[in-house]
Amino acid sequence: MSIQVTIVPVTAYQQNCSIIKCVETGKGALVDPGGDVERVLEAAEKMGAAIEKILLTHGHMDHCAAADVLRQQLAVPIEGPEKEDAFWIDRLPEWCQMSGFPHADAFAPDRWLEQGDTVTVGAQTLQVFHCPGHTPGHVVFLHSGERVAWVGDVLFQGSIGRTDFPRGDHDQLIHSIRDTLFPLGDDITFVPGHGPTSTFGQERRSNPFVADTRYG
Repeated sequence: MSIQVTIVPVTAYQQNCSIIKCVETGKGALVDPGGDVERVLEAAEKMGAAIEKILLTHGHMDHCAAADVLRQQLAVPIEGPEKEDAFWIDRLPEWCQMSGFPHADAFAPDRWLEQGDTVTVGAQTLQVFHCPGHTPGHVVFLHSGERVAWVGDVLFQGSIGRTDFPRGDHDQLIHSIRDTLFPLGDDITFVPGHGPTSTFGQERRSNPFVADTRYG
């Protein structure tokens, strides 16, 4: 096994923050740290993961509100999401206040990501897929060797992401799932932004929103 993964549900939203550790190098990345900084860092220390970067799937507060705090504390870069989510991150203070969420300052990632990009975690490489619909700049990360994907709020076990937020698009979301993610392989296990893991194959068979039986 080339990577180790620990999932730490954070904040009242129980958002799945993932810690990815490259077994070869001991280097690690935090995926979507929405809050509970100390809990996340304790889990990383327990894994023996030396955090070298932060990866973001999209700009919603429960996925990125702690990213800049961690960037400053650890002196590491933030990579992702795609630049179309800049308006979400720019308005973080406003969204947090409206939702009763702990305050977070606006920030800019060190690197915006695009379809076809790759990111590294130690000696490991993750492919980047632009999967808009839940948000316009949402990205998904795939470790093709271990057949694991981090899909944020695009897809869940038995459900799909909401599209009633600003610039959400239901048809675009369905396209992202069926035409971008599902072709990657039924055997891929995915870590969603909330709730339990599943596989693309299971969702193709049984997810009422995107199953093959619904779309033929």
